[in-house]
Amino acid sequence: MKNEILKIEKWIKEVVDSAQADGVVIGMSGGKDSLVVAKLCIEALGTDKVFGVIMPNGEMSDKSDAEETCELLQIPYSTINIENAYNSIINSIMQPLSKNNKGLSNITTINTAPRVRMTTLYAIAGSMNYLVANTSNLSETMIGYSTKWGDNAGDFAPIANFTKTEVCKIGLLLGLPKHLVCKTPSDGLSGKSDEERLGFSYENLDKFIRTGEKTSESEKFMIKHKFALHKINGVNKYQNSLKNYFLGDK
Repeated sequence: MKNEILKIEKWIKEVVDSAQADGVVIGMSGGKDSLVVAKLCIEALGTDKVFGVIMPNGEMSDKSDAEETCELLQIPYSTINIENAYNSIINSIMQPLSKNNKGLSNITTINTAPRVRMTTLYAIAGSMNYLVANTSNLSETMIGYSTKWGDNAGDFAPIANFTKTEVCKIGLLLGLPKHLVCKTPSDGLSGKSDEERLGFSYENLDKFIRTGEKTSESEKFMIKHKFALHKINGVNKYQNSLKNYFLGDK
């Protein structure tokens, strides 16, 4: 894993240099993924070339953790509340939906916020000549636990080939605090942990990804993966290739 970390850091620098970018911008959620990606970018580029953005939608349950991670890493950061932009979009689409006897679905209200956040990140990145770092991991991508053109978008994806369990190990090897690296994963949108929403643990999913060992949950994993292919093929074609990591391609 230590060798993998060195490879990632070298690759990050190559990606940024090849794009003639001045640095990277990262959406800091307060979770382990953004923390680990930010640390990897710091090791590759230096603290002054990594800019964090905290983007609450009104209230943000993990805002204090997001602030703690930025302070811990000593990176410059800004807090931008997306509530007004989010509400404007939601209110604007209410009228055409009502004309067609439709209402807002729960999935729409959940997925709009990550897309507003990604728009915000690209607005900042474009103005600073920075690249947007994607913080998705292999476990989430495998089962489509992400928002298409939201949190699964970006210019490069440092942890895309690593499971949630492996991301934790990377974080600890990088010397990051255990209480942040090993905190319970949540999307910060639904008010539930990832595992509560998914109905299974990352530990079991990650074991299945790496070993293919059949369990009572295997069918759930494969069904979710099948329905996630449109996200994987639509977004990751210009990011790190994940093809060889999916079951059936080993």
